[in-house]
Amino acid sequence: MIPLRQIARHAGRALPACRPMSSAPLVDVADSDGIAIMTLQRPPVNSLNLELLQVMNKSLDEIANNKPKGMILTSASKSVFTGGIDITELYQPDKKKFEVFWNEIHETWMKLFGFKFATAAAINGHAPGGGCLLAMSCEWRAMVGGKPTIGLNETVLGIVATPWTMDTMCHTLGPREAELALTSAKIFNADEALKVGLIDEIATDKEDAVEKCKKFIYMFDRIPPVARTLSKLRMRQQILAQAQKNRQQDMKDFYQSLNDPEVQRKLEKYVQSLKK
Repeated sequence: MIPLRQIARHAGRALPACRPMSSAPLVDVADSDGIAIMTLQRPPVNSLNLELLQVMNKSLDEIANNKPKGMILTSASKSVFTGGIDITELYQPDKKKFEVFWNEIHETWMKLFGFKFATAAAINGHAPGGGCLLAMSCEWRAMVGGKPTIGLNETVLGIVATPWTMDTMCHTLGPREAELALTSAKIFNADEALKVGLIDEIATDKEDAVEKCKKFIYMFDRIPPVARTLSKLRMRQQILAQAQKNRQQDMKDFYQSLNDPEVQRKLEKYVQSLKK
């Protein structure tokens, strides 16, 4: 758990209410004392389809242009952070549309993982698959305890995570824990996630998770911003550079594996179960 000392000057005062920065049907962005709070709001479970990712990317650009103190990613749902990639984007995919979808999710990850300012995820519900990826892309994570779970479970469907997804998990958990989690499709509850370092703190509810994320971001008030930014980016630059270099090949490999008949059969069963 990251220590949150030397932030007493924030603890003694009430934070101002969030001020709207921009709003779209799928994403809301508000300002809270210089911190951008992005809230996903695509019912029922914030599944990551092409439309949501396009709106997210535009919103992330707007946030970056405003040069905030930091950013918090959370959800409007009471029980789900995000259900991950919309399975209909993967089932019987049209190649051209899939390429557009791939580029959008790749851009979303690149931005979140490579932002200069501090980023945190207030995980207020379940975060499987792509939800876990978005959370890991942030520097720090507070997760509501109890029923919510988090993890990369693609292997259950026969899908192999992308190299940059694997690298992000290794960056978060370390190679050994990441390998065990990826190969077993491990889904963690909050206590388990805290133990392996997938999250940094357990919260009582969404409001508490957001406040914990704010405290993490305020911690950097005492750190020279250029030194903080360069330290962060140098830790992440190899992963980002490798992902950018292999972007097209990774897309081709994933599309090919996605069209394996056995994978598509599993996806079809999953789609049918969702309809029921």
